[in-house]
Amino acid sequence: MTPIQAGARPALIPLVGISMLCNVVTVVFARLAYGLLLPGMQESLQLSFTQAALLGTVTALGYLSLVLPAGMLAARYGARRTILLGTGFAILGFGGLSQASSFPLLIGLMLCLGAATAFSYTPMISLLGAWYPERRGTVIGLANSGVGSGMFLTGALVPMLTTQTEGWRQAWLLFALISLACALLAWRVLQDPPRMPRPDNPQIQPSGLGTALRNRHVRSVAWIYGIIGVTYILQSLFMYSFALETGIPATSAGHLVALMGILSIFASPGWGWAADRIGHDRALVICMALGAAGTLLPVLWPVYPAFLLHYFVLGATTTGQFTSILAAATRTVSREQAAVTISFITLFFAAGQLLGPSLGGLLLEKTHNFPLMFALSSSLVALGTVLSWRSGRRA
Repeated sequence: MTPIQAGARPALIPLVGISMLCNVVTVVFARLAYGLLLPGMQESLQLSFTQAALLGTVTALGYLSLVLPAGMLAARYGARRTILLGTGFAILGFGGLSQASSFPLLIGLMLCLGAATAFSYTPMISLLGAWYPERRGTVIGLANSGVGSGMFLTGALVPMLTTQTEGWRQAWLLFALISLACALLAWRVLQDPPRMPRPDNPQIQPSGLGTALRNRHVRSVAWIYGIIGVTYILQSLFMYSFALETGIPATSAGHLVALMGILSIFASPGWGWAADRIGHDRALVICMALGAAGTLLPVLWPVYPAFLLHYFVLGATTTGQFTSILAAATRTVSREQAAVTISFITLFFAAGQLLGPSLGGLLLEKTHNFPLMFALSSSLVALGTVLSWRSGRRA
């Protein structure tokens, strides 16, 4: 691959800045903020736990079904156009949710939010890596810190907005306005790298999905990413409600979410730096083990200090899981195979996020037992820890 000349590529700071904002819009607002808005929506629209979980499942379904087509679209027409399409889906979904009351319409709008994530996140990661291949871990870690910034913003603003009558509608409208600003900035700042010429060397094989399927390490990482998908979405959707059920005030619970966001802002690039030095698989084992322990804390001790420790531990390690696993997945494949490998493991992550809300909502509908659900979630993360350790030894 011909290296990109330093003077020909966009400045790092604006590129990383817009990537962070896009992650706020298409990952935090589109996927994670729903858990904070869920109590208000349930009360206002009289949604059951099953209906509420179905809305989260539909978002994950949109992400799952479109993540590979989005990658193909980005390869054909460029990541910039695909990202702009994703922010357009976000504007449509947020704007519609601020006004809708019909459950079928809510389903369609939540599907738009899943499409927003599919058409934005993976193409953005690929775009960053294409422009800065020699600093891939750093730029991905910095971009993912936008997730922490977004969690801080939602944790601070959403509880205040939802104290008003139907304040959840105002929150969705605010997300739509921020998404519009993001789309305009992305249109102005982002640019696709020049196309690389086809190699003349016949020994260089084109990348394909079959390459990822035949790689034992990639398959193992894919299963781990699927576990992260299940447990991450369960924590995002239901831990806030668990805290409210134990008697913690909404404002205090919102501050805990904000704390997690603040920590993850710094944890993402920090883990990227650390993983480059101690090994990506080893960093993943540490993050997963701490995540399992942090998830179990409120189950064993459902009081404010335990929830505080939970959000602290997960804020310090969750983005490390994402940074480490993306780096670990591409460690045993060539640069030409990296994009399809990330798309392949992302399918497992998206499938986990599809199953998580349905299984969690069904369990809560039958038992209304938050501790049981998060005990099972912690066990899954512990299983992922073991798989990470074994995968690292075999790679």
